[in-house]
Amino acid sequence: MEALEIVYEDESLVAINKPAGLLVHRTKIAAGETEFALQLLRDQLGCWVSPVHRIDRPTSGLLLFTKKSELLPDLKSQFENRTAAKTYLAVCRGIPKEKSGIIDHPLTSEYSNQKQEAISRYRVISDSEIPFDSTGRYPSSRYSLLEVKPETGRTHQIRKHLAHLRHYIIGDKKHGDNKQNQFFESQFGLKNLLLHSHRLTIVHPQSKRELILGADLPLHFAKVLTKINLDQPSKS
Repeated sequence: MEALEIVYEDESLVAINKPAGLLVHRTKIAAGETEFALQLLRDQLGCWVSPVHRIDRPTSGLLLFTKKSELLPDLKSQFENRTAAKTYLAVCRGIPKEKSGIIDHPLTSEYSNQKQEAISRYRVISDSEIPFDSTGRYPSSRYSLLEVKPETGRTHQIRKHLAHLRHYIIGDKKHGDNKQNQFFESQFGLKNLLLHSHRLTIVHPQSKRELILGADLPLHFAKVLTKINLDQPSKS
């Protein structure tokens, strides 16, 4: 694998733009895998690092690590206490009726089978209608580029919340729409989930200043936006 793209680095923190399909670290679920962001980054930098948070394997984008173990409690508490702000971009089926809104829908834990509070905020960045019948029922198909900010950190939260609204994320093989996934693969060669960790705002654990980090869209994501007439998101 090519060197990981580093989007920020100082003496205590490093953030990468994780490729879609790369695991954050070893897991029993994917015992046969040999490449992980954690080990790749350690080898690339030649020093100890540890992930501060996680993003799903098929999700691309911003992933933050620390080089100092003593900073982990401070950093992790920002995620647990919801003071860290995460922003994702997603391409979904259809156009939400409301251009912005709150999804307040409890999700069942995949570990305890208990219902957990789950809240996400979204806004529509761009929408389009293309002259393709992706489902076999209509003469055209509509899509949206959404900005989503999860306020809680449940497993697959954004994917499940948009599925709850029936605005399935394109390329989501577990919670998505198979017809849409097949259409995008056959029409555009897409085999990835169109969900990207775009921006992260935290308080630097040493300087105590606000740190805003960003990760550009991967090529496959940007290409699909162009092909289905959705605007490219602002880098700011």
